[in-house]
Amino acid sequence: MQAFRKAVEAGDLDAAVALLAEDVVFTSPVVFKPYTGKPVTGAILRAVAGVFEDFRYVREINDAGGRDHALVFTARVGDREIEGCDFLHVGDDGLIDEFTVMVRPLSGAQALAAAMGAQFERIARDAREHSA
Repeated sequence: MQAFRKAVEAGDLDAAVALLAEDVVFTSPVVFKPYTGKPVTGAILRAVAGVFEDFRYVREINDAGGRDHALVFTARVGDREIEGCDFLHVGDDGLIDEFTVMVRPLSGAQALAAAMGAQFERIARDAREHSA
């Protein structure tokens, strides 16, 4: 999904969040239970933008029907290098209704989990503020 990729690469998180469906389901690489809703998913995106360093998309894979997209990225969390992929599904309305992130290696996922865990209160507050 070019619009999402361009928004993230430009650091325009408001534009990226605008592409999410109200009932988007976000599946984290480090939490078992998915998060549902645009406010919490937007809050997670804003938090991870502060956690990832040297983030860049390196490849985009799209299905022929245009509904499923994989955006492969690299980043760093502290001294850990991460490779990952954002899997996006676009609904009938053209908005992202499923957003799944996977990362490797395990040490990178652990560093990401710790860094995002430290952001938990901020994420919860941001989600509340954006759900009003």
